Amino acid sequence: MSEMPQLYLVTPPEIDAGFPDRLAAVLEGADIACLRLDLATRDEDRLMRAADLCRDVAHRFDVPLVITDHAALVERLGLDGVHLTDPRPLRKLRDDWGSDPIIGAFCGTSRHDGMAAGEAGADYVAFGPAGPTVLGSGARADIDLFQWWSEMIEVPVVAQGALDLDTIAALAGATDFIALGEEIWTADDPMARLRELTAPLRG
Repeated sequence: MSEMPQLYLVTPPEIDAGFPDRLAAVLEGADIACLRLDLATRDEDRLMRAADLCRDVAHRFDVPLVITDHAALVERLGLDGVHLTDPRPLRKLRDDWGSDPIIGAFCGTSRHDGMAAGEAGADYVAFGPAGPTVLGSGARADIDLFQWWSEMIEVPVVAQGALDLDTIAALAGATDFIALGEEIWTADDPMARLRELTAPLRG
């Protein structure tokens, strides 16, 4: 795989009224392949409001919008698909939905789970955290996993979690997508931060 990875954006866990403008600035300034609505809340009203805000901006720039885990909201809210943090419902969803909506699967650091998700009909598989982090179990999706996957498996792969400049540089030839979320939204200027982090992808 010699092509440079595409960019995949993840929303912050909390969305405020100013977020759509910040999002629009990033979508205008960068080529984004997909946007994921990834909120901390499970409150349906707040999810729906956030989805409406993000969908309007994403679709204005022709960027597909997927939501983390809330598969039941996809059709109701006019979203483009779902990102499953637990891939087990994937096969049934794919059977129910047919081939059209996007279904992505987060598979942690497990090659086996990734292959199972691919066989069940995932459009992409995400591994992570790909960068250095003290959160969670401390397990990390290492560069070898991405390299092996890209060589052996046709299903596109997303690198996510705790991505820093060095990790992104190392992953440049090994992954189809780089997912950035908190890495850019915590900055005063998310677009500037995005440019900084993706400098290695511009060679």
